[in-house]
Amino acid sequence: MPELRRPDGTEIHFEVRGRSGPVLVLASYWSWIPGVYEELLEDLSADHRVVVYHLRGTGESSRNGPYDMETDCSDLEAVLDRAGGEAVVIGTADGTNRAVRVAASRKDLVAAVVALGTAPFARTHFEGSEGMIASDTVVGAFIDMLERDYRGALRALLSATNAQMSESELRERVAFQVSYCPREPAVARVRAWAEDDPTAAAQETGERLWILSAPDVAGPWLPPPNERRRLVKALTPRAHVEEGEAGWGPISRPDISAASIRRITDRLRLESSA
Repeated sequence: MPELRRPDGTEIHFEVRGRSGPVLVLASYWSWIPGVYEELLEDLSADHRVVVYHLRGTGESSRNGPYDMETDCSDLEAVLDRAGGEAVVIGTADGTNRAVRVAASRKDLVAAVVALGTAPFARTHFEGSEGMIASDTVVGAFIDMLERDYRGALRALLSATNAQMSESELRERVAFQVSYCPREPAVARVRAWAEDDPTAAAQETGERLWILSAPDVAGPWLPPPNERRRLVKALTPRAHVEEGEAGWGPISRPDISAASIRRITDRLRLESSA
């Protein structure tokens, strides 16, 4: 498998599926592991070139930091550069933050950002809402739990945001997660994400930002749909929003997600040829 060597000597492992078509790059996030989006990526690789990379400190990439937002954005930018640019970047959680930051600074590399779940905003924008993400106490307690009981914290998060998982699936996912991503990079990235404000970058990305969501995305962590819609309209009015039914998502309904992403890449191809 190909490796990308960074200036500090870190080796970033990445994989490419599909031989032709628009370039799609998955902006890996703090809790991503291979297999999470397997059906979605396999579907898209039929008519896209799909690039997936392992964040530094995880998987087959070098197990060394730093694990901060600036370094991770630089790594993503290097992956996009190697992929040939003009890519559609798919992101979720802190991966979306990195995607819009690179999209804002390197427009030549990013044709569009597809945010799975919700738009990339600062936690401060959710203040006063019902979502757990708005509470410094809750977020701080979760980070503390990650540090003290990494397995327990992962299990609590996965069970809250993946109601479709059986008990055996939860156990297997947690075990794989721990082996793929040690506690240190996970905690550091969650801290960086909690402190980050990507709003200006999201606004600069403008109409290149696409948000694919559902009413129950992220369980109790995010505020109700009406509050999320209000924030998107107020903070990123040029972004495109597509909301599916409850239970929809890239894991539960990869076929719907793939169809939505194809509509985006088809539209971009038409616009570029016009």
